[in-house]
Amino acid sequence: MTADSTSTTDPRLLHLAPEDNVCAVTTTIEAGQTLLFQGRPIRVAQRIPTGHKVAIAPIAAGEKVRKYGAPIGSATRDIAPGEYVHTHNVKSDYLPTYTRERAAPV
Repeated sequence: MTADSTSTTDPRLLHLAPEDNVCAVTTTIEAGQTLLFQGRPIRVAQRIPTGHKVAIAPIAAGEKVRKYGAPIGSATRDIAPGEYVHTHNVKSDYLPTYTRERAAPV
C-alpha cells in the first residue's frame, strides 16, 4: 500500500494484500456505519464482529473471495461492498461447509 492509500483507509480495516477483495475488521462494526477504504466510502450493511470480513469491492456469485493474497472460497451469491462476508455467502474451497439444513440426521 502507498502512504496515500493507508492514510485514507479507516484504521478499523485490515487489508492484508493488494489483491484482496475483503478486509478483516479490527473491532465490531455496527450496521449503517461508513468506513473509508482507500478514499472510498463503504457503508456497512449488517453488524460485522471483530476479526470477521467485510467486502471492499463487488464480488460476483462464483467469484473467488481473496484474503491473505489467496483465494479462501467462492461467493455463493453476489456480495456488495460493505457486506459481511462469512459462511452465509461464501463456500470454502478447502473445507466442507455445513449448515443445519444439510446436517445428517442423528
